[in-house]
Amino acid sequence: MEEWLNLDWRVIFMPSTSPVEIFVRGTIMYLALFVMLRVVLVRQAGAVGITDLLVVVLLADAAQNGLAGGYESIADGLLLVATIIGWSYALDWLGYHVPAFQRFVRPPALLLVKDGQKQRRNMRHELITDEELMSMLREQGVDDLAKVKQAFMEGDGRLSVITAERTA
Repeated sequence: MEEWLNLDWRVIFMPSTSPVEIFVRGTIMYLALFVMLRVVLVRQAGAVGITDLLVVVLLADAAQNGLAGGYESIADGLLLVATIIGWSYALDWLGYHVPAFQRFVRPPALLLVKDGQKQRRNMRHELITDEELMSMLREQGVDDLAKVKQAFMEGDGRLSVITAERTA
């Protein structure tokens, strides 16, 4: 009980690092990681959007530092978390309101199969092997490439499939 009374409350609640430095560091890290994830890891993101994945990873790290004493005050950790959430919101807002920016924030779908034919160039772009493509198609209930009218790698890494119409 005596430890509770001897806590240095000033160290806990007063920022130990310049708020501007925390904001700049958070901004640079968020935007740099966003660009790297956007360019490199489109299909690896799975059903979670890149910005969502990035926010979760950075928030976990920022919160951990604030909780574990990586910073000397809770205010430092909270400011970094607020910076990360702010940039996540700002990018989503820009992607919604600015059409030119939308293509960067939310990548367009990439055609992988057209009329039963693999689009090798696009598959190479996303580093998708024949086996991976067939596995993704099977997950969508398609066992024969000839049945596929179009298959797209969506911006969040999921595969969407349009099957060919059957003629009677």
